[in-house]
Amino acid sequence: MQNIIEALLPIFFLIILGYFFKRIKFPNEEFWASSDKFTYYVLFPALLIYKLSTASLEGIDGFNFILSAFLTMLILTLALMLFNRFVKKFKGDAFTSIYQGAIRFNTYVFLALVDAIFGDSGLVLAALLMTFMIPLINIFCISIFSIYAASNKITVKSFMLSIVKNPLIMGCVVGGLLNFFGITLFTPLEKTLGILSSAALPLGLLSVGVGLHLSHIKEAKLELILAIIVKLIVYPLAIYFIGQALGITGLALLVLVVFGSMPTASSAYILARQLGGDLKLMSATITMQTLLSILSISVILMLIQNHT
Repeated sequence: MQNIIEALLPIFFLIILGYFFKRIKFPNEEFWASSDKFTYYVLFPALLIYKLSTASLEGIDGFNFILSAFLTMLILTLALMLFNRFVKKFKGDAFTSIYQGAIRFNTYVFLALVDAIFGDSGLVLAALLMTFMIPLINIFCISIFSIYAASNKITVKSFMLSIVKNPLIMGCVVGGLLNFFGITLFTPLEKTLGILSSAALPLGLLSVGVGLHLSHIKEAKLELILAIIVKLIVYPLAIYFIGQALGITGLALLVLVVFGSMPTASSAYILARQLGGDLKLMSATITMQTLLSILSISVILMLIQNHT
């Protein structure tokens, strides 16, 4: 338990530091907007290419590993839809925010935490998971918006382009292809990617802190509580048992649990704004899950490690 908390605390200290910088308006809002874009389009792709291109991919049961995450997401999606249909009927825009809060994950926190606890071996598994799950999650979320928010602001073409142009997916694909074909990068280029990689996680975590909105927590209601319970408790437990049932063990199973334990993504707010979600609920969900996840991740990982 102590080792887990020691790995988690620096990550959340950086998030809190980012929020502090936002409060004192240092350097300024424009800086953080540009920094977030730079991290997303340059630093994180560099990290993924660097780690994947040099990693050992032997002995990874990739199919069942990905299938575990997909089945968990599918089961929780159906469960939430049934809950909304037969137990508690939420407004359409509120349900889309509940859903995003329950299904999406924060890539910055995910990669930082996996790196802190499991190192490069865990990062490779995390990148593999992201390559498949980011497109699938976006497909599921947009489908939910089309059903519950009646939004027609996105077309199939624009959606496919957003997937193809996603820098995180492209970073995983490029790094994976380099590894698969045994292509060794020009040494100065590889070292350049390594230097860029070292800046990705701290800047990414600071950006998470900048994106928090504590003033929206007062919007707390049943919808917020449901999104928190499903994401921080139900999701990690479900993915653990499904992964076990499919024969996933060891490090791969732990990475799945960390993936399931992640607070929802800051980008959920952007999608909610574009497609007609409940913005205050989405903002409150992102903030509360991020703050509470340090406790929930610690407890979940402790339980899983004791169980295994």
